Amino acid sequence: MSDKLKVGILGGTGMVGQRFISLLENHPWFEVTLVAASERSAGKTYEEAVGNRWKMTTPMPEGVKKLVVRNVNEVKAVAADVDFVFSAVDMTKDEIKAIEEAYAKTETPVVSNNSAHRWTKDVPMVIPEVNPEHFDVIQYQKERLGTKRGFIAVKPNCSIQSYAPALTALKEFGPKVVVATTYQAISGAGKNFQDWPEMVENIIPFIGGEEEKSEQEPLRLWGKVEDGQIVKAEGCVITTQCIRVPVLNGHTAAVFVSFEKKPTKQQIIDAWVNYKGLPQELDLPSAPKQFIQYLEEDNRPQVTLDVDFENGMGISMGRLREDIVYDYKFIGLSHNTVRGAAGGAILCAELLKAKGYISRK
Repeated sequence: MSDKLKVGILGGTGMVGQRFISLLENHPWFEVTLVAASERSAGKTYEEAVGNRWKMTTPMPEGVKKLVVRNVNEVKAVAADVDFVFSAVDMTKDEIKAIEEAYAKTETPVVSNNSAHRWTKDVPMVIPEVNPEHFDVIQYQKERLGTKRGFIAVKPNCSIQSYAPALTALKEFGPKVVVATTYQAISGAGKNFQDWPEMVENIIPFIGGEEEKSEQEPLRLWGKVEDGQIVKAEGCVITTQCIRVPVLNGHTAAVFVSFEKKPTKQQIIDAWVNYKGLPQELDLPSAPKQFIQYLEEDNRPQVTLDVDFENGMGISMGRLREDIVYDYKFIGLSHNTVRGAAGGAILCAELLKAKGYISRK
């Protein structure tokens, strides 16, 4: 019998669910032993349920093909067969909140890719290199839920990964005003070009709800645990525009920033390339060795060249230069379905395991 933790994927037939399954193939700590999805997929093998909708560039792992898809709404039955779950369900926000809490109350930890609980006061929203101390709020969440080991933890929006960690690395200089425009890949909407042919050679200057998330979620990452809840940071003003572009994978950000104490260009680059977090210190399986890289070429970072840096878990920065209105401007790039979605959630789960929050039932 494997000594790996048994993992369930809730919403395993969608694009993010597929990314979870792809990334977890041969994972040293976790094994996908259960996939749950909607009632229409339940009872089919995973291979049958996905059919011709497999959207990853790598083949479907053999280990999941014959798994019989379970009904995600049969919470107690699903939860009984796994140690913890990743959530990528496609439901309304209220439905997601309810079902994730239901799983947590079965004493099953939930590591979610969804946005529903990102502003629940006692649910940690974590980029493991940025704010792992927010996991401390879990003890208060357990008190509210009445659980001993069940809880919910979430990762933030994919669009902020291309600039929030870079700003975190510059915290000592006091970023005070940030203007960011994100150019977001279509996989962020769970689609590819076959699903969304109108995106070919097109740009859509609106993504519903994205600008509010992009402006507010970094402030929650930089907040503190106080009185059993996360209190968001004050003092940095972020304004954004979010644009959908004809790219499959990779969110690019054009960022302008002013500081309380203006650093030199070299100080910024040094802060980026030397920035490490707890995942690097603990050498977690999915942690990039180099979290942030800086590229000197004027035409970098590029999606085609740089999106898979550190297996998609690293972040690429470039074009740092002084600005005539703000102090500096730069370009950031991150992989939206790896670092920004499933991979970021897996890294959260690895850190939760390392800190003792996730264990065998």
